[in-house]
Amino acid sequence: MNKKILEVCLSPGLGGLELFTLQCYQNFSQKGVCHIVAAPHKKLDMYINDSKVLHIKRAKFFPFIPAFRLAKYIDRMDIDILHFHWNKDIITVVLAKLLSNKKPSIILTRHMGMTRFKNDFYHKWLYRHISKIHAVTQKVKEQLIHFIPADIRPEIELIYLGVEPKKEIDTTFLKERHHLKDEFIVGIIGRIQEGKDQHIVIEAIAALKMLNLKLFIIGDAMDEGYLQQLHKLCKSLDIEERVIFTGFTKETDAYMQLCDITVLATKNETFGLVIIESMANGTPVIATDRGGPLEIIDDRKDGLLYDGTKEDLANKIAQLYDHREQQQLLKNSSLKKITTKFNKTNQLKKLYDFLI
Repeated sequence: MNKKILEVCLSPGLGGLELFTLQCYQNFSQKGVCHIVAAPHKKLDMYINDSKVLHIKRAKFFPFIPAFRLAKYIDRMDIDILHFHWNKDIITVVLAKLLSNKKPSIILTRHMGMTRFKNDFYHKWLYRHISKIHAVTQKVKEQLIHFIPADIRPEIELIYLGVEPKKEIDTTFLKERHHLKDEFIVGIIGRIQEGKDQHIVIEAIAALKMLNLKLFIIGDAMDEGYLQQLHKLCKSLDIEERVIFTGFTKETDAYMQLCDITVLATKNETFGLVIIESMANGTPVIATDRGGPLEIIDDRKDGLLYDGTKEDLANKIAQLYDHREQQQLLKNSSLKKITTKFNKTNQLKKLYDFLI
């Protein structure tokens, strides 16, 4: 008998975590009964094309209110499995299970690393109610084993996230929109916030003024203060005309294909869904040499790793600018890796089997 799954994500943002929640919902709905819970009028909600979506607002200080609504929905829809993704939803999900008559299993997909021991009374109580944890990288799995006491530790499974190779898109409309000619396009995709280190990429581009480059910063601003800092930085470095801020867009794949290379500049990225998305679009990636990128990229075979400094990043950008044939080799190798190690259909099947 197929289990009825409820995907839960009350995060207000739209990044790899939220998009993966949507992937799970869309894929699992084809296999059996699957519903989804999201925060109303947030970016994830904009992508859910289903009138049956349950909207619940997260209440940081009064979690019983959203938990009670969720519990009623669990019982009404006869939910067997609560699958949640955002760490901050843990109290809402656990309370909903306890308040429900159904008492579904709780499974967490852990997208973020764990840095503190969960051996206090509160966390022990929470983790006793979680049946399984899906770790998105080997490093995350190791952290979960290290920080969660053995007597309350759920079953943990490593399953990488996945994508499918993308269809080729005619990007002429973007070239016309942004008045592009023959510039070498560098892109950084993701939420604009300090932890994503867009400023490092801006500084690297400024160090390459002799090259015919343009930088596209693709994504919504989660931190308006940081966005203003980036604009001021571009002005102070006299590269305003070289940097384009697209803002929020649903044309991410087209922008990735427009780029000659993309950069992941985060110094502590747990996985890096944007890396494999770029690979799937046939665009080589330069990423920091720590965290998730180390489990995705084989340096100089299917991408480039750099040490996190603007100097090394500038050197790697210049290297691909000067050696276009290397771009093609990286592209071919990365597309091959997508069809094997990070194939979305295969990885979601593994996760579905793990859930049920």
